Amino acid sequence: MTRRALPVAVAATALTALALTGCVAKSELAQAIAVDISDEACAVQTATAAAGAVTFSLTNSGSDVNEFEILADDQLRIVGEKENVTPGQTVDFTAQLEPGTYYTACKFQQVGAPVGLAEFTVTGKASAVSADEQELSDQAVTEYLAYVRSQSSELLPLVQQLADAYAAGDDEAARALFAKARVPYERIEPTAEAFGDLDPKIDFREVDAVADGLDWTGFHRIEKDLWAPKPGELNSDGQDALKDWAPSTPEERKAYADGLVADVTQLHELVTDSAFSVSLADISNGAIALLDEVAAGKITGEEDWWSGTDLSDFAANVQGAGVAFGAVRALAESKGDEGTALAGEIDERFGALEDELAKYGSLDAGFVDYATLTDADKKALSDRVNALAEPLSQLTATVLGV
Repeated sequence: MTRRALPVAVAATALTALALTGCVAKSELAQAIAVDISDEACAVQTATAAAGAVTFSLTNSGSDVNEFEILADDQLRIVGEKENVTPGQTVDFTAQLEPGTYYTACKFQQVGAPVGLAEFTVTGKASAVSADEQELSDQAVTEYLAYVRSQSSELLPLVQQLADAYAAGDDEAARALFAKARVPYERIEPTAEAFGDLDPKIDFREVDAVADGLDWTGFHRIEKDLWAPKPGELNSDGQDALKDWAPSTPEERKAYADGLVADVTQLHELVTDSAFSVSLADISNGAIALLDEVAAGKITGEEDWWSGTDLSDFAANVQGAGVAFGAVRALAESKGDEGTALAGEIDERFGALEDELAKYGSLDAGFVDYATLTDADKKALSDRVNALAEPLSQLTATVLGV
């Protein structure tokens, strides 16, 4: 987290080609696609369907509550979901799907990574997109909330694994988990920033905590223990890295580990609370805020100063910004030729930035240490970020029609 004033905004979700989802009476359904859900699998009877209302008959044969999701082609944006499928329950779920490639998956106990991720193809002709702004607005908010909640549920077990390894003194395992555990958080980073002191507890860098007179906790406190500096090394502000710092004792490690898990748990509870919601401005400004995070901290290499894993954070921020844009894209295009042109320009520049970033690795395979990038490499990335920031800055005004 880079300390500065940011709009209260949250990174968003989802594919606007998908609309109404829900449960309907079994007698109203025809040719429902069977889905066998277990603790470790999510078996969808067929991998194709015709465009329109597609019904899934979900049966949970597992030991605990589960969730069924339909993801967009980026495997991130949730375009339909049925939560709280209990053991032994069979329930029908319908999603209105446009032609394209999607992915189906389940989520055991409704937390962690998707289980049984499988490609699902929808064929046929696209329906006319509704120009009703309220419908598109409601759709954007619904999809966004699903994405944020999904990412927070993936964050919990990853942070628990990191915390357990760190507290146990298994530094090799903890170092391997560090960047991976941060990805869901970085995708929805502005969410925590909307909850007062929660983000400082989770993600403040040392220099920011010292400047604000706060106890330094969270990811980056753990990071410095895992990549402990040597005598003569400097913090990102140019100060002696060993000044007023020493490696944590086993007792301190346990306290920092427990604190991070508690704070991430609180974040999850806040975003899954029925009272939590967002506005369209939150969604579109969330995309801008995430790109600001890249420009202010990741592109300089100041974020993950000791681990050198800044490019992983960078990629996650960009993904989150792309999902936020995707949530409101149809609404922007509904504003006419100007909105359609803006959406196309944003798409093109997202692609160029992602291509530039891909030169250095991926979230799945890992990225190179940020210290290996040359000044020319950093400038090329910065230029792509700036090129995207310009049209993205117009998104909120376009979406809101102001």
